[in-house]
Amino acid sequence: MVAEVLVTGGAGFVGSHTVLVLLQNGFKVVVLDNLVNAVSEGPKPEALVRVEKLTKKSVEFHEADLSDSKALDDIFSSHNFECVIHFAALKAVGESCQLPLAYYRNNVAGTLSLLEAMKKHKVHRLVFSSSATVYGDPQYLPLDETHPTGQGCTNPYGRTKFFIEEMLVDLCKAEQQWQVVSLRYFNPVGAHPSGQIGEDPLGIPNNLMPYVSQVAIGKRSELQIFGDDYDTVDGTGVRDYIHIMDLADGHVSALERLLGSDPLQGFNAINLGTGKGNSVLEVVAAFEKASNKKLKYKIVARRAGDVATSFADPKLAKELLGWTAKKDILDMCKDAWNWQVQNPNGFRSSDKN
Repeated sequence: MVAEVLVTGGAGFVGSHTVLVLLQNGFKVVVLDNLVNAVSEGPKPEALVRVEKLTKKSVEFHEADLSDSKALDDIFSSHNFECVIHFAALKAVGESCQLPLAYYRNNVAGTLSLLEAMKKHKVHRLVFSSSATVYGDPQYLPLDETHPTGQGCTNPYGRTKFFIEEMLVDLCKAEQQWQVVSLRYFNPVGAHPSGQIGEDPLGIPNNLMPYVSQVAIGKRSELQIFGDDYDTVDGTGVRDYIHIMDLADGHVSALERLLGSDPLQGFNAINLGTGKGNSVLEVVAAFEKASNKKLKYKIVARRAGDVATSFADPKLAKELLGWTAKKDILDMCKDAWNWQVQNPNGFRSSDKN
């Protein structure tokens, strides 16, 4: 029998790529998304329309918010979900510092609403989209899963992920039937190799790669680099960038482990990263190579909430999920550029930025 999976936030960047890999692996997928971070010019978000074309399979879509308990109840009542993959969240670090209450309401209260619906309908398997931001300012590197979390989280976004993890830990302790994998991922970048789906931020990008892409294609005049006085190889911030397709594979590996003959029990936090850091200037150099464009940039003041260096110890993912990242920074830049060239306005049919 085909396993049916609910994917919240499935129209977003990580969600849509994961939906594609789920469909390719024979899963039946239902997506719930409130479209706050997605483009929809028809009855279905454009990202999912393209996923359907690429896979030649259909996705059931519901536009709803996690705070809408009736909508959740209706969706769970009409399906027999084996597992939920939960992406739905507001996710901009800088914005979370300005709008903390919106982040707590959407991310924490939304997850609570989802968990209550899952419990009511006896769905106890969850793959949660967490973040390396739960580690705060790293006390040591590389970051492994035993590193303290919640201490010195540098922004409300990271704290929402930490609070949700704590909620999941408590739930798994109280109710033994829950099986939860919390994937703490580092910096997802790149796009599907087809160039048909990719990262499409609304307005000014909050993340490095889409900003670099928009500078390369001429949509933005220059890249702002936040600080060049960090204690790193060239003074710019170092991050563990992971290709979106590797990340999507990691979610499917987690799902398959939960549905397999030896499923993980209780709460399990697992890093998804390459285990290697790249500085902002190294990413710029790789993107220049991939795009054959010279990128204009300017050094500006450090940004609130940023740490100097962050990269993963990904050993546990290999041990528990049989997963390792396969693609390097040049692959990431090539695929991000391919997406940008084919879709200068992202998923929009015209430029409404």
